[in-house]
Amino acid sequence: MQILFINNDGSGFADQIQIEAGTSVQALFQERVPHGRPQDYLIRVNRQPTTASYVLQEGDRVSITPTKIEGATPRPFVTVSCFLFPILKGARWEPDNVLTASTYLPS
Repeated sequence: MQILFINNDGSGFADQIQIEAGTSVQALFQERVPHGRPQDYLIRVNRQPTTASYVLQEGDRVSITPTKIEGATPRPFVTVSCFLFPILKGARWEPDNVLTASTYLPS
């Protein structure tokens, strides 16, 4: 039987593939991503999360997407400084126009 297989691991591709009737999601994963661990991937059938024991049907759409890309590192923590203005006089906000927010106009 034929299914659409979308592999988002590495270069990624989508292709109609032939599989044997009765093939489970787990068997397909082990065949197509032998180097991977299932817990490191989001596996969907027909755009819905699925179980490993789900038996694939003719025309199913299977996607396998890694949840972490190798070599990716978390972004560094960025500090933001806030500078206080000296005592402000007058109206702090004046309408820019009737449709938008306001801008600061020092006195």
